[in-house]
Formats: sequence, structure tokens, C-alpha cells
Amino acid sequence: MIAAAARAFSRGGFAATSLEDVASEAGVSRVLIYRHFESKTELYEAVLMDVGDQLRRATGGPDQLTPGSLGGLVAVARDNPDGFRLFFRHSSQEPEFRRHADELQAAMAATAEPYLREALPDEAGLRWAAQLVPIVAIEAVIAWLDAGQPQPQTAVATIGQIIGGVVSAIGGTGQPAARRGETDA
Repeated sequence: MIAAAARAFSRGGFAATSLEDVASEAGVSRVLIYRHFESKTELYEAVLMDVGDQLRRATGGPDQLTPGSLGGLVAVARDNPDGFRLFFRHSSQEPEFRRHADELQAAMAATAEPYLREALPDEAGLRWAAQLVPIVAIEAVIAWLDAGQPQPQTAVATIGQIIGGVVSAIGGTGQPAARRGETDA
């Protein structure tokens, strides 16, 4: 039922999806849904918690994230594209539920910062990159899903290169871009 709810909710988010939509997707009656969940909100929370648990297991959890966690992020997206989109795209646009994605993004930013410190000695650039890296990673994975999961064998490496490009653009040569003589256009 959770997987069917993820599929139904991923098409339109919480507000646009009825319990009838979920029941139809699951091939069950609304009555059966109400036997397990008191409300649509409780079901939606259960789906987000399930996806969040998958993400924590695959990436090592918020306290165990490493640069290698990107592979886990992509694996969850590959195995549960509806849940991944729901978690990062829909719930982040719904104030009542956005804490799920926000908490994981904050953990990703906190994890990225120590790894970026050597490449970005400028504190402001470091903070900027640490906040941007999770956003880029998540959006790159969603774009990969939306494109039909092309080049699955190299997706993690490609997304890693995209992240590396962001770090380089911010000043990842050891000097902030402005100090290298670059100017804003």
C-alpha cells in the first residue's frame, strides 16, 4: 500500500491526490486504507517516513554520510523513483511536510562542508558550496529520473562530475574566483 501511495502521490502531491486515487492505484478500497491509516495525512507521512528510511539506509544516515553516499542516493532513486520525487519534489513544496526533505538536505550540507574545506578555503565560498551541493545532487538525480535513467552505469560518476563543476565554479582551485581575477558579468 505504501508503494502504491507513493506512486499516486508522486503524480500530484498531497493536495491534488485523493484517497480514492491511492485506493485505485493500490487496487483496494478506501475502507481498507482507513483500516491502516486514520487519514490521508497519516498515509502521506508514512510514505515520506518509508522513503526517508530508505534514503538513510542507502546513504549511511545523516550522521554517516560520506562522498560515497551519492551512490546510495542514486540507488534509492533508481529503485523507487516515485518515492524519491515525492520526497524531494512534492513534499518540499508542501509546508506541512517539507521538514522531511529539509532535514536530509541539511545533513547533506553538513557532511559536504568538511570535504569541501580543502578545496574552498574561503569561508563564504565554502558555506555557499556546502548549501549548493545537496541541491545540485538532488536535482541532478531527479533530472536523471525524468530523462529515463540514461547511462545507469555512469550516473553516479556523472553526477559527481557535475558537483565537482559547481565546486570548481565557486572557486575550488584553492582560491575564490574573485581573487583569480574573474569578475561578475
